[in-house]
Amino acid sequence: MHGDAAVALLRAMGHSGTVPGAILAPDLPEALANLRKALETQADLPAPPQTEAPEEEDEDRGSAPPPVTLRMRAVPLIDMIETAIARGSDLMWERG
Repeated sequence: MHGDAAVALLRAMGHSGTVPGAILAPDLPEALANLRKALETQADLPAPPQTEAPEEEDEDRGSAPPPVTLRMRAVPLIDMIETAIARGSDLMWERG
């Protein structure tokens, strides 16, 4: 995950959003709870735009694809956090 969407999700977990960063294993359950609570109220908001150019309108369908929401962007992060909790691991990130 890159850019503003990643920082928005980090902040939703209660982290400052700094990159690189980490959340230690004992703090992950609270971070996950914070993220889920934030997504309950913000889940249908479009995720911050990526820095890439938007895709052109699909001529076959006649419209652009629906916007990606924060909830959609959060799914792999939630899976990663749940795995880290189950393994007793810390969660770390850096710029790609």
